[in-house]
Amino acid sequence: MAKQAKNTICLWYDGGAEEAAQFYAKTFPDSSVGASHRAPGDYPDGKQGDVLTVEFTVMGIPCIGLNGGPMFKHSEAFSFQVVTMDQAETDRYWNAIVGNGGEESQCGWCKDKWGLSWQISPVVLMNAVANPDPAVAKRAFTAMMTMKKIDIAAIEAACRG
Repeated sequence: MAKQAKNTICLWYDGGAEEAAQFYAKTFPDSSVGASHRAPGDYPDGKQGDVLTVEFTVMGIPCIGLNGGPMFKHSEAFSFQVVTMDQAETDRYWNAIVGNGGEESQCGWCKDKWGLSWQISPVVLMNAVANPDPAVAKRAFTAMMTMKKIDIAAIEAACRG
């Protein structure tokens, strides 16, 4: 048996845990799919032998996907924040999530097809909104508020004024 992490994020899915884990593993570095565990008996939203849980890692973070059924949905109250280094990396993750049945939101946020929220956050943006010059930070923040996917060149232009 594999060593169990002390703290693991458990994500509730309506039957898509394996597919989600495989998508995350192929999309993000330092991600993988581990063991799947089948239900030893019937449960409210599944039958004995159905995949109940799947272990996976997303960018080094241990997770368990639980196929718990439709009772609970993901919300923006939980999201993965992925820091990107350039526009190409930002575009790659954004396009992978949105292009695989996901949806765009505002300010660098998007949802995958299972309803899980992702913040695709260029380091340029994070540094800009934390700039010690309040005028620069405000210009960057104002520019961000107009965006869905973050446009790094537009953030840099806003910082310059």
